[in-house]
Amino acid sequence: MTSETSLLRYILKLSRFRFWIYTGGPFVVGYALGAPELEAFFALDYYVYLLYFFLPANIFIYGVNDYWDEDTDKLNKKKDDRELRVTDRDKRRLIWILWATVGVSAVLMVFQDNVERILFLIFLSLSYFYSAKPLRFKAVPILDFSSNMLYIMPGIFAYYLAGGQVPPLLLVLAGYFHIAAMHLFSAVRDKKAGIRTTAVVLGERRSLMLVAAFWTVFSALVIYLTGLHPLSVLVLMFPAFPLALLIDRRKDINKLYWRLPYVNNLLGGLLFSVVVLGLAFQS
Repeated sequence: MTSETSLLRYILKLSRFRFWIYTGGPFVVGYALGAPELEAFFALDYYVYLLYFFLPANIFIYGVNDYWDEDTDKLNKKKDDRELRVTDRDKRRLIWILWATVGVSAVLMVFQDNVERILFLIFLSLSYFYSAKPLRFKAVPILDFSSNMLYIMPGIFAYYLAGGQVPPLLLVLAGYFHIAAMHLFSAVRDKKAGIRTTAVVLGERRSLMLVAAFWTVFSALVIYLTGLHPLSVLVLMFPAFPLALLIDRRKDINKLYWRLPYVNNLLGGLLFSVVVLGLAFQS
């Protein structure tokens, strides 16, 4: 195996390939919702930031996470199979990769207007301080799931990039409740990581109740914002996850957790298709 191939495999594992959709997806959907016409998808900016939010953004998010989580990752079994366990030998390489993503981000900011720059900086700040000291939001109850808005910021940025306006408040709130529920659901299964999260403070069942409440509010907002579109009821699949665990304690939370990306991809792709088709018919 060549050094280039080894580095590529390292970067792909570092960036959590299966989670790229959690930043790239909101960007694509946000752009579609903010685009005034189909021609917006032919703009060069769309493809530049599409690439950025799929790969460099995830390198930054998870690279910072892996650098600062060395102690807690000793208790995280995911690091041995699905993710990357950073060793002392890896740290120098990781730092260089992180600086490279910072450099790419800085270059992009040169060409942004003031609003884009502010939204972009919010994304980068949340991505960094979610894991990094002294703020380390992930270890502060309530702030842990609230700071997960970092995954919604690409969508807010894209909405403005496409149409020159920030998204309406209800749309932002829908994103907040969804990503807060996603974080809590993940934290319930990671309670052995040694971090004092909201899920640890509440305990498993109360955390699942809060997840169900968040996803119920999210579902109600989505159904309302789509004008009671028949397909919008599919969003009720999300609260069904925690409710299934609350009703039947024999169900394995780990198995359900790894099915969430498929539901996110399915519904996100469906929303994108419906919006783009609507733009096409308007043209």
